[in-house]
Amino acid sequence: MIRWIIIFLVIAIIAAIFGFGGIAEGATDIAQIIFYIFLVLLVLGLLSRLFRK
Repeated sequence: MIRWIIIFLVIAIIAAIFGFGGIAEGATDIAQIIFYIFLVLLVLGLLSRLFRK
């Protein structure tokens, strides 16, 4: 998941450099959504590991 976040952020940066604002905004939004999903899954995984013991 982290790989996808980095890929979309790189796409957003490259698109912003070349002046494609819409594509940069879309890639940034996708990277942000994936990042929040990753954080939620990380917290759920840590909590399940705590309660399992």
